[in-house]
Amino acid sequence: MKSSESTIQLLIGERGNRAAVRELLGDQYEVITDRSVSDADLYPVDDRTFPEYHAALRERVEATDPVFCPVVLIRRRDSTVRISLPDPETRDSPLLVDDVVDAPIDPDPLFRRINTLLVRRNQSMELRRYITRLEESNRSLEQFAYAASHDLQEPLRMVSSYLKLIEARYGDDLDGDADEFLEFAIGGADRMRSMIDALLEYSRVDSEGNPLEPTDLDAVLEEALADLQVKIDERDARITAETLPRVSGDPDQLRQVFQNLLSNAIEFSGDEPPRIHIRAERDGTEWRVAVEDDGIGIEPADQERIFDVFQRLHSHEEYEGTGIGLALCQRIVDRHDGRIWVESEPDAGATFTFTLPAADTDC
Repeated sequence: MKSSESTIQLLIGERGNRAAVRELLGDQYEVITDRSVSDADLYPVDDRTFPEYHAALRERVEATDPVFCPVVLIRRRDSTVRISLPDPETRDSPLLVDDVVDAPIDPDPLFRRINTLLVRRNQSMELRRYITRLEESNRSLEQFAYAASHDLQEPLRMVSSYLKLIEARYGDDLDGDADEFLEFAIGGADRMRSMIDALLEYSRVDSEGNPLEPTDLDAVLEEALADLQVKIDERDARITAETLPRVSGDPDQLRQVFQNLLSNAIEFSGDEPPRIHIRAERDGTEWRVAVEDDGIGIEPADQERIFDVFQRLHSHEEYEGTGIGLALCQRIVDRHDGRIWVESEPDAGATFTFTLPAADTDC
């Protein structure tokens, strides 16, 4: 039964198997025999004709990425093969040839292969549509977060200002309970403003990030340490670091990752002066960067949710913070096509590890 949804375009010269393959496929699929590469679902081409269409097929395959675009090579047995195919394991994505069949062609295996490739193509198109919808949804959420956070700033600023004005003008006339209530209200307004600022920063990671470029992590770390110098001195923190690599990244955002991780390591160090060590090791095309501390540690059950927005493991009275720092780190690392995770035990410190792509000069 001919499929009305799948088109097969033959790219086979007259000296090849053109007529035979068309006759073979005609009862199963809609077959196109244009000489140019069009918008078909699958392309059978023999090894004799392949060089003629190589450039056009390569362009077509790359243009449709990440939608799967199958190209089937029909390999002749009666003459010297004109094309040698590299090992798919070493070929750069996207693959140009997705399957190889040998002439003379056995119909049943050929149909099974083509059907499998067409199913994969449909799945990849569905995935592309899903990704597109997800990207649109993310953009809408970013715009909403930015607009909502921006619009909340002014009324919150007014509330905070009037609370402080009441404290300044009538503070001497208030009793102890009223003073405490006013202090709670001002503290809550200040925390809300910090959360709004953090949410604004979180929503802008993708839209306002700089292009990824070769970045010296030693220089990025140095800037982060300078930003944290007052906190480091206050807690008598000792921070050591091995030589860090060059990566492909956004220097400003990576500085924020180091600043957040180091700030947390200092904050959650317990009663002893913080001791923190930073190291990196190569893993294929990535670098793994680890920030180790000897602080209070994290329960295993909490080690995933701490990367969610506004997730806190401790009260504001115990530790300061907005609860968005690690979520911001994860969003930044995600933008760099990396991963971030923590390994920890209670009272045994924590190691936060994140991956970043190696710079081109290191590949």
